Amino acid sequence: MNRIIEEDIQRIFSQCPFLDSWKGKTVFVTGATGLIGRNVVYTLLNYNKQHHGEISVVAYVRNFEKANQLFADYTNDTDLQIIVGDILSPVRYSGKVDALIHTASTTASADFVQHPVETIKTALQGTDNVLQFAHTKGIQKVIYLSSLEVYGMPDTFEVTESSLGTIDWTQVRSSYSEGKRMVECLCRSYADEYKVPVVIARLAQTFGAGIDNTDQRVYAQFARAVVNQTDIVLKTKGETVRNYCYLSDAVAAVLYLVEKGEMGEIYNIANEDTACSIAEMATMVANLSNGKTKVVFEINDDSNKLGYLPTFKIKLLSNKLQALGWTPLVNLKDAFQKTIDSMLL
Repeated sequence: MNRIIEEDIQRIFSQCPFLDSWKGKTVFVTGATGLIGRNVVYTLLNYNKQHHGEISVVAYVRNFEKANQLFADYTNDTDLQIIVGDILSPVRYSGKVDALIHTASTTASADFVQHPVETIKTALQGTDNVLQFAHTKGIQKVIYLSSLEVYGMPDTFEVTESSLGTIDWTQVRSSYSEGKRMVECLCRSYADEYKVPVVIARLAQTFGAGIDNTDQRVYAQFARAVVNQTDIVLKTKGETVRNYCYLSDAVAAVLYLVEKGEMGEIYNIANEDTACSIAEMATMVANLSNGKTKVVFEINDDSNKLGYLPTFKIKLLSNKLQALGWTPLVNLKDAFQKTIDSMLL
């Protein structure tokens, strides 16, 4: 584990003083090899080491080899169990579970266009299996990781959890956003009908130290351009505006929702101060390169085929989550600097 990730974990500890009360609890994490999932696992296992937390972690994964690699530092950790399974099948685990964090999802924009059916099935069928498991096990808290994309084309710039936007569901790119919307409805339905204590977390785009080398989302491409001393190439005018969240802040927010989120409620997870356009962000990141990276525009006339969203402007407001006590600590410039530094280690 590199130094930046270790520093991030310490920051999460400072944001989550309530972890002392989790002693003896079991946390089940789906999609545990994904960016947020694995950092939840890292955080809890390191908390155990440093604070005698005695929190058991069940990492539910599809790829055992990948999990073994990512969790190599914890091979002999008795607080970690790695379970191989596919959420498209019923979830099987005989042990006790106190909290479940459901992070498993299709995340690559290209897949939304090239594999829309699988994107929808992973969201809907997969989450139904997870919620059935939570209902059967009597789990005390379930966190579902949704996305800012459920707002579609928002009707206002500043967006609260009660805001509604429009989505053209006839476009295959909508397989992700419409899938997330339907799953949110499913979560609320399980909460109402079966009293499953599910909480919905709507995340802004989240990135940080440890992002995969294969990640093709815009923040990953920008950071790699600085590392590789190449230009940042924009295929659109970069007019879309949105806000972001650094990885450690997002992990802390998810843990806050395990501790304090209310059943059936929805919470935006975003740093309100990070709102900017893609072009503005590209320029900011290029300025971190000491002149070795510049921003180049190569406009593609049909960017939708690349999985890009149409131009929109959105700023998620996170005051509802902040009312629980969570506060984001990492600004956008520092978020990119930490991401770039981690790639160089």
